[in-house]
Amino acid sequence: MRPYYAGPPSDHFDGARFFTPGPVAARPASSFLRWRLSRAPAPWPKSVPSPFRDAPPECVEGLRICLIGHASLLIQADRLNILVDPVFSMRVGPFGRFGPKRVNAPGVAFDDLPPIDAVLITHAHYDHLDLASLRRLQATHRPRFLVPLGVDEILRRGGVTGAKAHDWGGRAALSESVSARLTPARHWSARTPFDRNRSLWCGFLIEARAGKAYVAGDTGYGDGAFFRALRETHGAPDVAVLPIGAYAPRWFMAPQHVDPREALAILEACGAAQGLGVHWGTFNLSDEGPDDPAVELAEALRAKGVAPERFLALRPGQAWTRDLSTR
Repeated sequence: MRPYYAGPPSDHFDGARFFTPGPVAARPASSFLRWRLSRAPAPWPKSVPSPFRDAPPECVEGLRICLIGHASLLIQADRLNILVDPVFSMRVGPFGRFGPKRVNAPGVAFDDLPPIDAVLITHAHYDHLDLASLRRLQATHRPRFLVPLGVDEILRRGGVTGAKAHDWGGRAALSESVSARLTPARHWSARTPFDRNRSLWCGFLIEARAGKAYVAGDTGYGDGAFFRALRETHGAPDVAVLPIGAYAPRWFMAPQHVDPREALAILEACGAAQGLGVHWGTFNLSDEGPDDPAVELAEALRAKGVAPERFLALRPGQAWTRDLSTR
């Protein structure tokens, strides 16, 4: 197939495919089949409704983050409205007819969205890149799209035009006071059996007058170097949005998805004052139960003596707002 990206080799691109540098290698593609054949998943009910439902304001002067569901976020800062990995479809998979089905409705209905200025995509997996939602957003909101290398071509082929792609470290100004910087993550990418690692993956550091928000995206922990480097290079973020789900079994998931204990380690490594846990409880992607991530996060916080309010496991429709009076 035609490549999504062509460019010079780097420390995470070999000229044809992207890879994560460092001491922990990704599992080979064959390990997916081994996992599927040996699965012992916890049961998931057909419905796990959230007690929250958000009707967001049109804009905010400060910093407000709401979980729409799974890893889909509405981030409002300095009167700018940003969506990260927006998925409003019922399923995450090819053609909208295959793949896991959501067990709770989006915590913000599509029609209740405020005017969207920018859409950030962390990587090409179906639970993060939903072309049907992106086409609808482009038709109704006309936002700008910021993506990692190669994902712009996936969007273009899917009918979403004008996306700007950057490498890790790339920065884009979203307004006079808000910017987004692509940060490294330990993950991988694929949309088909034939395009593995043909597009890049990333997290985002969103910097605004109201504060700094780090969205880690899907990532393994490795040796923690990525997260310590974030703090050393850009300073500690005010809030870190971290994945806490899709981690079981560890022999398969560890290189690509942190568990709650490792998510807490990321929070401590990057130095964020506040943690928000996402990527759990909406789509059945792995072997843990729908509530296990929140339970295990609470256990990890108790074991480390960390106050539970410092790291919240968000439910769809639940919003966190930074109190600017404490700055």
